[in-house]
This record gives sequence, structure tokens and C-alpha cells, in this order.
Amino acid sequence: MDIQKGRQGMDTMKELFTTGEAADLCNLSQQTIIRCFDSGRLRGFRIPGSKFRKIPRDSLLKFMKENNIPIVSIQSGKKRLLIVDDDAEIVELMTDVLARDGRFDVRTASTGYDAGIMTQKFRPDLILLDYMLPDVNGNIVCKTIKQDPEFANTRIIIISGVINQTEIDDLLKAGAEAFVKKPFNITELIDRIAAVLEL
Repeated sequence: MDIQKGRQGMDTMKELFTTGEAADLCNLSQQTIIRCFDSGRLRGFRIPGSKFRKIPRDSLLKFMKENNIPIVSIQSGKKRLLIVDDDAEIVELMTDVLARDGRFDVRTASTGYDAGIMTQKFRPDLILLDYMLPDVNGNIVCKTIKQDPEFANTRIIIISGVINQTEIDDLLKAGAEAFVKKPFNITELIDRIAAVLEL
């Protein structure tokens, strides 16, 4: 592997991953990855004379498949985005623009219940979460996800048209990274997503 290819990060050329990189790809906490490594559920090796763990690509892929973790991120380098909104037009617009951007693998949900199921299955890097869902408000969804250590690395951006500053403050305290008011400029939203994901 030449230096240039090695610098491309978690792309198709990378053959060895640190526990931190594996955690990002699986969207699990680093502690969970370390526990799986130490118990033998995730195969790898320690570098002689150090405490660092290394996980071969094949081993990480096997672990992801066994645990139903989407492998698109390790194959494509794309970030997983979950859009949670019951407004079909907004969902269609965001899905179309984000898919064309090329940096994202996008899934959608229209209720808080569906959002919970999709979060478990898809393990998104970031959730675009409408505050006013038909079955539950975004605050509950945000708190539920953030209280689960498995999703410690999941970022959440709340989107809403009707909300006051106190509620925004509460959402940020509940773990949301940012708030975007409807109607929004789609280019500015993508810039905000990129900033939160440090792209």
C-alpha cells in the first residue's frame, strides 16, 4: 500500500483498522469494540510491545455482517444518514439532494417508532430529526437514542418550523448537535451536516 492510498482513510484500500476507526464504521462506542475484541467476538491482534489493537478488514467485515451492521460505509466511505420526518415532500427533497451529493447513504423514517427501528438496523452516523412527529416529539427520540451507549457516536440535527428558544435549548441539552429551522436552505443544511460530521 503506497502512502497516498494509505491516507485515503476508511476507503476500499484500507486493510487494518484501529478500535476507534472500527467504532466509527460500525457506529458503536469504542468501548464496545474493545470489549468485542477482548472477548474474541471481533478478531484482531495487538502490536507487540504496545496496548494498541489492530483489526484486519476481513475480520471487521465478518463482525459487521454477523451483527447486521451495514457494510456500505466500509465499502464506499459514505456516511449513513437517517431522515426522520412525516412530510413526504421534505423527505423527497432531502433524500434526492443528499443522495446526489455522493457523500451519504440515505434512509428515511416517518415516525418516532420507525426511527427507533431504523436506528437499530441502519446505525446512522447522523439523524435529521423533525421535532413534531405524528407519534412522539423529537425530544423523546433524541433522549432515547442518546441514552443508549451503543449510539454514543450518532449525531442528531433537529429540524422544525414551530419551536421556541427554550425548547431548542432543551433539545441541545438532550444531546442534539444542532437545530435547523424550517423552511431551510438545502445548501446550508448540507453545509451544517458536513460540519457536524466533520467532512
